Amino acid sequence: MVSPWLALVRVGVVLAVLVSALVAWRLDTDDWERALRTRFLAGVPWGTLSTVAGVLVVYVFVQGGLRHWHAPLALPFRAWSYLYPLGMALSSFAHVGPSHLVSNLVGTVALAPLAEYAWGHYPSERGSPLVRTPLGRVLAVPAAALLVGLFVALFSIGPVIGFSGVLFAFAGFALVQYPLATVVALAASGAVRQLYAAIQNPVVQASAEPSFGAPWWAGIAIQAHAIGLLVGVLAGIALVRRRGTGPSASRLWLGTVLFAVSQSLWAVYWFRGNGGFVLYRALGVVLVFGLATLVAASVAAPGRFSPTRPLVGGSERRVGAVVVVLLALAALSAPAIPVNLTTVDSSTARAAAAPADATPDGNPIAVRDYTVHYAENVTNRQVSVVDVAAFGESTTVNASGVVVASERRHLWTTAVRASRLQFAGCATVRVGGLGWEERVRVLRTGWRTGGERAYKVRFEHGNHSRLAYRSEPATADATIRNKNVSVVPRRKGFGLVVSRENRTVGRVPLPRNGTARAANLTFSREGRDLFVTAGETRVRVAKRETYE
Repeated sequence: MVSPWLALVRVGVVLAVLVSALVAWRLDTDDWERALRTRFLAGVPWGTLSTVAGVLVVYVFVQGGLRHWHAPLALPFRAWSYLYPLGMALSSFAHVGPSHLVSNLVGTVALAPLAEYAWGHYPSERGSPLVRTPLGRVLAVPAAALLVGLFVALFSIGPVIGFSGVLFAFAGFALVQYPLATVVALAASGAVRQLYAAIQNPVVQASAEPSFGAPWWAGIAIQAHAIGLLVGVLAGIALVRRRGTGPSASRLWLGTVLFAVSQSLWAVYWFRGNGGFVLYRALGVVLVFGLATLVAASVAAPGRFSPTRPLVGGSERRVGAVVVVLLALAALSAPAIPVNLTTVDSSTARAAAAPADATPDGNPIAVRDYTVHYAENVTNRQVSVVDVAAFGESTTVNASGVVVASERRHLWTTAVRASRLQFAGCATVRVGGLGWEERVRVLRTGWRTGGERAYKVRFEHGNHSRLAYRSEPATADATIRNKNVSVVPRRKGFGLVVSRENRTVGRVPLPRNGTARAANLTFSREGRDLFVTAGETRVRVAKRETYE
């Protein structure tokens, strides 16, 4: 329930923005309208709007965002393998959540109209009959977005998801035409995202507290972004060559550098497994400036500074630079082919159903064609699909957490990392397909005994609950009368084992309340703390895990 005050603040923010934009618009309406109507049918970027509408349809109706706006179904719509056409077809147009969706659509609304403006709804040269009419040229924009989305999905490494590859293609196309205007549009998209954040959370209260998460750059699909950008640049070069004019080298170089740096194309990283990553920042910066040089050499006319100059002279240089851009695109795309051909085979999926490290009562859950289980330090089948080692890094890495596999969909993924579950204590895994969705609830309970932890993981699916994993016992740091105390996960609850010189001398269930005795030691449970008493000595030996 939204409070009246919060609703009033949101309305106030929207009104302030609308009034400000309206005043600015009215100050030079004639200039804006004239510029837009010369390039757009009725002055509206219809191709951009139809593209945005198509992405929204996928999120709302295909992914179930209409029912679960903040938690859409995403797992089956990733580009898992060439053998899974559904993921390949929809991955570029699906999103993992509303912030992911809004970020990409805001960027599209900011950058795609600039690319569409360069393209124009009124043909100024001869071409295919399909694009000789305004309607054909309007429809060419969503058609291009569809083709680029499929290309990015086919040639991206890993199970990519999201419209950002197409967004970068729009940006690359716009950069070639209007380099500095593209940077300005990018800044405008940041302002719009801030406006969205202000409407969503008008007032934010925060304090220092524990947090969990991978490095921010580890969530960026750098390769997919670079592929989209190069595709857009090449399409822009083709249009510039056809029309015979282009921006100056300095503008194009500067615009490309500013765009690439602000969009973190320098964040070249490697996955080390179990939540570990390594960032090659220096290499990424060198690549960004190399990209800017190539783009400038491919398009810009030689001569003095000018917004646009006829492309006279330097043709051999430009052809050579275009060839290098094509080779760079091929080099970026080629590694995806063996990966996407061999993502998950039947033996891998069957192995997921019976993990080697599973406890005797840690059975996986089968949800139609999916298998969900918990495992620790198993080979990451997603990263290790092609065994490659170079520069001290390897694709053979381990994973720990909730693993989801499907032979039919050729997918294998760590849906919830063990470290994340240790931090949060619970998570929800969503599986499904076109027209259906089911959820598996994951719960962790455990005890800390100093440097060690004893814990259990349970799955809840529908009305059923089952034990998914039990860790090894955790031994307390302290010794009491030369005796060691260990907390042992059991099918129901936890147990305590007392040992001396590696020999068990007593067992007792860990008390829920009150006390218990074993081997002349008294154990008492006080809230989340477990104490042991021997004579006049009283020591805390374990503390129940708490989660954020």
